[in-house]
Parts: sequence; C-alpha cells; structure tokens
Amino acid sequence: MILTVTLNTALDVTYTVDALVPHRSHRVGEVIERPGGKGLNVARVLGALGHDTVVTGFVGGATGAVLRDLLAPLPPRDALVPVAGNTRRTLAITDRSTGDTTQLNEPGPQVGAAEWAAFLRTYGELVADADAVALCGSLPPGIHVGAYAELIRTARAAGVPVLLDTSGEPLRRGVAARPDLVKPNAEELARLTGFREPLRAARDARRRGAQAVIASLGPEGLLAETPEGGWRAAPPAPVRGNPTGAGDSAVAGLLSALAEGLGWPDRLARAVALSTATVLAPAAGEFDAAAYPELLPRVRVEPYAAAS
Repeated sequence: MILTVTLNTALDVTYTVDALVPHRSHRVGEVIERPGGKGLNVARVLGALGHDTVVTGFVGGATGAVLRDLLAPLPPRDALVPVAGNTRRTLAITDRSTGDTTQLNEPGPQVGAAEWAAFLRTYGELVADADAVALCGSLPPGIHVGAYAELIRTARAAGVPVLLDTSGEPLRRGVAARPDLVKPNAEELARLTGFREPLRAARDARRRGAQAVIASLGPEGLLAETPEGGWRAAPPAPVRGNPTGAGDSAVAGLLSALAEGLGWPDRLARAVALSTATVLAPAAGEFDAAAYPELLPRVRVEPYAAAS
C-alpha cells in the first residue's frame, strides 16, 4: 500500500472559457470538479496505474463533503481526518484560444491542536502498513512549519521510504529530517539552497539531508541527483495545456516505479511521461491515458555525472 498525505486538501474546480480577457465578463463553457490537493492528485494517478493507495490529511465543511463524495468512487481509499473548518477550493481557468491556464488557490481551514493530534494517530496507524509515503503540498493555517519533518521521522522510524513535495520553510525543515526523496521545482530548490543553477542546487539539497533530489524543470523535464548517479529526463516535444497536477503525476510516476522495483532511468521516464500526459488532459489532476503509453518510450533520459 502507498500512503499519500495531503494536509491541505482542496476541491479543484476547472472553468473553460473561449478567451480569458482581464476586466471582462466571461461565459464559462464547461465546469469540472475534482477532489484535489497534491497528495490526492498523486493518489488518483497511482490508483489509475493499479496501485493500492490510501489518502489521508484533513477535510471539513460543505466543500469537504463534496470532495469526499467525489473521492468515494475512485480507487484511493479515504482515510481523511475531519476538521471544523471548510476545505479550500482551487480555481483553474483554461483559455481555449491559447491553451493557457490561470489558477487561484484559497488558503485552507484553520487546524487546531486536537485535530492535529487526531491526524497523528491516524498517520501512525497507516504508516505501519505502508510500502511508501508521499508528503505533499502546503500546510493549512494552524499547522507548525516542522510538521513534515515530524512525519518524515515517523516514517523513517517505521522503515518506510518517504517522499517530500512541498516548498519554503516546511521543505527546509523536512530536508533536514533526511527524507528518501524530495521533488521541488527549480524555483523552490533555489529558495532552499540559494543556488539558481539546478544541478548545484540539487547537490546542495542532498548535502542538507535529502537522500535523492528530483528537480522539476517545467516543460524541460526533470533533473535527478541520487546516490546512484545523476540524470536528466525530458519529454519528446513541448506541449501546451493545463499544467495543474503535472508535478503530482510526476510524483506518482516516481512512487509507482519505486514500488515496482524499477531503476532510476525508468522511474524518471515514467514521471516525465505521466507529467506530460497530465498537461494534455482537459481537467485538473487527470492524465491523458491514451497519450501516456505513446509518450513513455519517447522520453529522453541521459546520465550526466556521478553524484557527489
């Protein structure tokens, strides 16, 4: 079983308009709602790939009820912990004329000490049965910035591999807790290390505690700095579309390949193919199932140097 943690879950709402023009009124051609937040996106992709997956984190209020209703028929099992506040929404507006997407993210509900304690109990029980754990996304208000570091230590004590995908101070503190893998984007990695050059930044992040670093380079693919060596992985060609959830699909690719015992080049190829297929999908957090198998053998994965 793969466990994904989304402390700041969301109801993802995608609007499609003919053309997004500032200061104008728009008719929405299509509205799609999906259970969201980074870890839920990861879990949905893992479920579509056939992996047994459990989701946990916080959910609450009327928006949270809608999220759980939408999650119920999907493969991931629901182990979300209730809170008094209302789950946030994220709004993605897709412009048909350009293929570009504008995204608006609410902050999330306030989480109290008793709710955090209830989550820790649930998390501890789930980790004991997990083959891998993914800790994903932002922290809701009320959660201390060392929360992911605490969860990493719990997973490591249980002997369970843990992946961290967050940013800012939670990333900094989480890296110091020595996760097996971190997956920041280039900007998040630069803020963590102070280095703009991705390879130098990735190596610095490993020195800070991460055992392996997978840096997202956006449309250019991924850079990997691992104990087994370094690689760059790139899609066969640039694509345009909705990028919401593309990084989460990359995380799902890495985790699924890890669970299947694949080596780093195959993990990276799967991550890039799934990420690219997600950009091509019309709805946030989904991937184009027809495009994915066509993309996978065409992803370019090249070694660049031994890890230092």
